[in-house]
Amino acid sequence: MLKKMKELGLALACALAAIAAGTTAAQADAMEDIVTRGQIIVGVQSQGTPINFIDRNGDRVGLAVSIIDMMAEDMGVTVEYVDFDWAGLIPALLSGKIDMIAADMTPTAERSMSLIFSDPVFYTENVAFTLEDSPYQTWQELNVDGIAVGATQASTYGRVAKMFLPNAELKEYAGGTTDTIQALLSGRVDAGVSDVGTLRSLSVDFPQIRILDGVMSQEPLAFPVRPDSVHLAFFLNNYIKLISHDGRLDATLDYWWNSLDWVADHK
Repeated sequence: MLKKMKELGLALACALAAIAAGTTAAQADAMEDIVTRGQIIVGVQSQGTPINFIDRNGDRVGLAVSIIDMMAEDMGVTVEYVDFDWAGLIPALLSGKIDMIAADMTPTAERSMSLIFSDPVFYTENVAFTLEDSPYQTWQELNVDGIAVGATQASTYGRVAKMFLPNAELKEYAGGTTDTIQALLSGRVDAGVSDVGTLRSLSVDFPQIRILDGVMSQEPLAFPVRPDSVHLAFFLNNYIKLISHDGRLDATLDYWWNSLDWVADHK
């Protein structure tokens, strides 16, 4: 009996060691792949001005792009950007098509069950918006039957709309806030939900829109990786701290997010 128990204990120890070894290898795979190929593959959404977009010269630019380009240079690797609709970003990451996502993504509880998010890169405020000549003044006025509110499909904008405007009808669009604005201009919705930074940048192309009074919610925005990419996740956290302390993150945010300074260079 004692012999059998020792054999069972040995077998269990070997199994646990194999699992631990497999887990360690899996956790190292993403970063090892990046180092081996000399390239990091990043999922983006190019309709996400000012996070990621194609400028007047045909170049890919934006807040997330500036951070990733800076990071890749410091790593000594190149970047391949792969474009998806918003709803396609997470499936692409989980299927291994990309190493990480660089977008204005909120680390919600549901998303964090299947992804590892970096520390927050920055924070934003979610607000409602409508047309300049609309009678609405505050987001609370939208919470009535008969009002249609637009938001990006599979986004936290839609979640915020459902939470704070339960009486309104939610309509979701795949192409980002730009598609929501187009729906507003064509009369398919009465208002939309997005964030202050995005709407500030889009107001350059769409001066007809107006942000309603009041902040609906505040959210951190972060970069996600696959759950087995622990080394890459730790690297991202360390890198965010690094550029936070040396001033490069604040300078990037001031240019792309907190102002319209980028417009003269890229629009």
